[in-house]
Amino acid sequence: MEIIVAKNGGFCRGVRNAVDRAMSIDPKNTYIFGEIIHNPQVVEALTVRGLKTVEDLSDVPDGATLIIRSHGVGRGVYEECARRNIVVEDCTCQFVKKTQTIVDSHYRDGYAIVIVGERTHPEVVGLNGWCEGQAYIFSSPDDDFSILPEKKLCVVAQTTYSNEKFEKIIKNINENGEKTVEVFKTICYTTIGRQNEADELSRACDAVLVIGGLNSSNTNKLYDICAKNCAFVFRMENAADFDYKKIKRFKKVGIVTGASTPDMQTQEVLKKMADMANEAAATMDDVVAQMDNQQKFSKGMMLKATISSANAEGVDVLLPNTKKEVKLDKDEVDCEVYNADEFAAKVGEEIELMVIGVNPVKLSQKAIAKAKEEEALLAEIKDGKEFGVVCTGFNKGGLTAEIGSYSVFVPAREIRSGFVKELDKYVGKKLRLKVLEIKTERRKEIIASQKAIFEEEKAAKEAARAAKEAEFFASVKVDDVVEGKVERVTNFGAFVSVNGFDCLAHISDLSWTGVKAVTDVLEIGKKYQFKVLKIDEESKKVSIGYKQLQAQPWDLAAEKYAEGDVVHGKVVRIVTFGAFVEVEKGIDGLVHVSQISHEFLENPTTALTIGQEVDAKILKLNCEEKKMTLSIKALEPKPEVADKKKAEGEEGEKKARKPRAAKAVSDEMTEWSDDVSSGVSIADLIKNA
Repeated sequence: MEIIVAKNGGFCRGVRNAVDRAMSIDPKNTYIFGEIIHNPQVVEALTVRGLKTVEDLSDVPDGATLIIRSHGVGRGVYEECARRNIVVEDCTCQFVKKTQTIVDSHYRDGYAIVIVGERTHPEVVGLNGWCEGQAYIFSSPDDDFSILPEKKLCVVAQTTYSNEKFEKIIKNINENGEKTVEVFKTICYTTIGRQNEADELSRACDAVLVIGGLNSSNTNKLYDICAKNCAFVFRMENAADFDYKKIKRFKKVGIVTGASTPDMQTQEVLKKMADMANEAAATMDDVVAQMDNQQKFSKGMMLKATISSANAEGVDVLLPNTKKEVKLDKDEVDCEVYNADEFAAKVGEEIELMVIGVNPVKLSQKAIAKAKEEEALLAEIKDGKEFGVVCTGFNKGGLTAEIGSYSVFVPAREIRSGFVKELDKYVGKKLRLKVLEIKTERRKEIIASQKAIFEEEKAAKEAARAAKEAEFFASVKVDDVVEGKVERVTNFGAFVSVNGFDCLAHISDLSWTGVKAVTDVLEIGKKYQFKVLKIDEESKKVSIGYKQLQAQPWDLAAEKYAEGDVVHGKVVRIVTFGAFVEVEKGIDGLVHVSQISHEFLENPTTALTIGQEVDAKILKLNCEEKKMTLSIKALEPKPEVADKKKAEGEEGEKKARKPRAAKAVSDEMTEWSDDVSSGVSIADLIKNA
């Protein structure tokens, strides 16, 4: 048999980067947003490291570390992480990043966004998050494209989407009406290379093995491509799914692997193929011997064998009631470090073993310890303890898995509350279960429920929340001063956590002078003191105020202003009897119409306008009644004073220009004075003059 392995196989660069980062990062307080890749073995390995996989950001504590897988996420995830101080380890594939940038920029420019890909695939969900969830998503050339709007379109593709299907969809979009269509073929070049190689390989081979996670999108597309060209294509997740009987009659077998398939899994399949091929080439004597052994021994049988020798490969033992010697492989010896000398010293002693294979006979000491662990685990499961398994398959009735030697079945109605339509999405995911029934008659099977755990946790959370609410309402009353942390803000106020309970601080209760935005006063994530204004225990609503603990502007006015002071302000209102001038936020002073100008004004608007800045003198100040009387004219000279000064100025100028004439007039006035004193009448003086 000729075996041809595709050159473009195994982890792509983006996946390898994400897996390597997850394998090297400190697992303490570290979470992965969704499965790192669609491969249950890799996911399980990361779980063993201590990393936690979550599907919702609400499950990630503030300040934790979050790994974003190669599929990428929407803009909202980054924004929430920033708000909650979550450290982001961004492993988004560079090709996905590029597509996100295209979607973001074109959506801002007014384009309708079209995404070609699987609607529920994490990458597509993430891309949709860069256009506010408004994208038109198509997964098949047979979809209805008439729903597209009559405006310019920007088309991108899921990086692992079928190149052939993408071209057909683009053709259908272009034929559907006259509109501007800007196409970005964002399928990863490695994806195209894999698909092309799978196409060529499947045409040249008698059979093809497609290896990868059963829920891996790119691996399933490779399977579809191969199935078009070859009648015998076998889909498998790992070496455990390989059946040599299905391919032993073919001369040329191809092997294709997905982007989320580790090289180790491919090597395991190849090794199993080689081992089975060697077993198939065994002589008839070997077959007869194997049949003889099969008659005497059965898988799972417990027996006692006698140690006959030991070497670096393992321990040789004599099977009971036979003269046959079997090798107990060193990897099946129940010890931390195998030491041949220790077992060589025990030649002749009996050890308890379990038969793990009968064709030929294979023994294990570790399997006994594992069986005892399984027995202890089964006892805990019977007592109602939660246990976890990775879902390996599904049927019409529900999900299937394995734990030890037991098969596990989760009925569809027991997966979660509500109807579950797409069971295939659970394959490869870890299930949290509680036993419903254990069957041991015909086959060892555990029937379990995940919904029971969710409902218990939900009930516990609701009970805890109710208890916390009751404790809160029992400890708080109107006019109490409480400390709260600002959790989120809206255009009408801020939601503040007080002892874990959400209270509302309305925007009107934040400042005495009024604010346009909540963030002008409060900062998200910070703690402040608030006053309890209203409590409605029935509707679970508590209103609190921030301004009630702050000094009002008039409370400080007496310290800042006094009668006789000159202030600068802005005209904010004009009425028939005067104008109101804003001295500072929250403090207005009245300039009566009589105090605007020395001239009589019928209407203040003839001298003042809204927004005009003026200086004024404080005539009266009553802080208790919040009244301030101002005068603008008090800072201006009176008209008669101004006229007198003007006249004096003009006379001075005349004297400066005619000093001799002024002296003559003075002399004449002296003479008039003398004449008057001599008895000359004023009339005569005037006549003579």
